[in-house]
Amino acid sequence: MLAIRERQEENELRLLAPYATRSQDSRGRVHAEAEHPYRTVFQRDRDRIVHATAFRRLEYKTQVFVNYEGDHYRTRLTHTLETAQIARTIARALLLNEDLTEAIALAHDLGHTPFGHAGETALHEIMQGHGGFNHNAQSLRLVEELEQRYPGFAGLNLTWEVREGIIKHTTAYDASDAHAYEPESRASLEAQVVNAADEIAYNAHDLDDGLRAGLILPAQLDGVRVWEETCARACVSPGALSDMDRHAVVRELINAEVTDLLQHSAGALAAEGIDSPQAARHRPSNLVGFSPAMSDKNHELRQLLQSRLYRHYRVMRMAVKAQRLVTALFNAFLEEPSQLPQSVQRRLQGCEPHRVICDHVAGMTDRYALQEYRKLFDPEERT
Repeated sequence: MLAIRERQEENELRLLAPYATRSQDSRGRVHAEAEHPYRTVFQRDRDRIVHATAFRRLEYKTQVFVNYEGDHYRTRLTHTLETAQIARTIARALLLNEDLTEAIALAHDLGHTPFGHAGETALHEIMQGHGGFNHNAQSLRLVEELEQRYPGFAGLNLTWEVREGIIKHTTAYDASDAHAYEPESRASLEAQVVNAADEIAYNAHDLDDGLRAGLILPAQLDGVRVWEETCARACVSPGALSDMDRHAVVRELINAEVTDLLQHSAGALAAEGIDSPQAARHRPSNLVGFSPAMSDKNHELRQLLQSRLYRHYRVMRMAVKAQRLVTALFNAFLEEPSQLPQSVQRRLQGCEPHRVICDHVAGMTDRYALQEYRKLFDPEERT
């Protein structure tokens, strides 16, 4: 027996919560396509994202540590996969649409620049007066316009729900303009799950990488309640933290965050009497989120990460260096566009040059940006 698409859609009707987004209720794609015989629309979206060029490039884009710092630190790709894994767990437990959740999670960082937020800061400053730069908007631009994989249309032709989830991705560090996607409404519950899973992933794994690198010392975490409580539950002494202890604490931290999120979100959905996806969208605030107590603890942890990791002198040196590099590349291409690859030069015909060059630089991996910089500015480097 085959689980054909129609049977999978019937299973969604039977098994998912009334507030979950059903595949058969999708608002569809910009360009009409025939349905697939054994994949739902959101499964197809997920697969298209995984096969996209922008997705593969995430392997060599910075999360916190540049790729050449070591093989075991998170990259933007591993962060994306970890976010998707956490998001699937949450969606499954809340009886939401797991395929839609996974598709949004896999696409949420496609628009990130080389060198992480440092690259984004540089491009946003350069693009003042030319529409600015925001990685969520760039992720949407990639799936709607820049990916070229189909003869009949530009982009990936994803469903409205996945595209909305991309542009409405919001965390403590991210916000973007969703004017074309019902900005007065909340994102779907599936997109809200991705927002929360992203926060869980980067809090836990940036902490893990910071400890591994020695940029954060266990003693510096004294007084951070979520750290102390997690160490106690994991039966780990923070004063003598081995690699195995660190793994145990990170696992316990993720488990505690997910458990709190599930309990609080399920309670909020029940208390509000949410009985449809539309009812969730019309609430004044997100329904998927942490308890007030856990939110306060996470705020403490983020402050610690900000002061001890993201502002550490080694990280800041690389960030400032990256901003100079990205700015130099952009200005060199703007001053003499004939230095651009021919495929990019063709896009300049009839288009605003700042945006075309921004697309090109934003799409670079860390190592490609470094190679291009050497080719443009090192007289001994072959071009």
